[in-house]
Amino acid sequence: MDSVSIKDLMCTRYATIRPEMPVVEASGNLIKNDMLGSPVTDEAGTLLGWISERECLQAALQVVYHNQRVATVKDLMQTAVLTVSVEADVLTLAQQMLNAKPKIYPVVDASNKVLGVISRRHILNMLDQKLAELSKKAG
Repeated sequence: MDSVSIKDLMCTRYATIRPEMPVVEASGNLIKNDMLGSPVTDEAGTLLGWISERECLQAALQVVYHNQRVATVKDLMQTAVLTVSVEADVLTLAQQMLNAKPKIYPVVDASNKVLGVISRRHILNMLDQKLAELSKKAG
């Protein structure tokens, strides 16, 4: 397990979301990229916040059913975002994900630039592969 790193598991493809973007556009980006949520970054890729399907759903309901104004990502994004570095321990992160923590974390460098995202599914896929390898060795 020591040979598996956050960098090995993270996904470098994520929805491009900017703070000035209308939430309905951000929602479309999440859907197009099959993401539950995504980092909100500036043009340089620096993490500013996080937006999830939950916030997008809230905004879509307000627009479609209540004829309220279209919100921007900045209006609804979460700004207190838990992050992880590529140097972090995968098993420690997996344990953290078991608690009431996010399902997806932005992976950032020392200057808070987003390098990718890592989710429970990424770690679960790795563990599933390890279980299959162990099963082959045992059988």
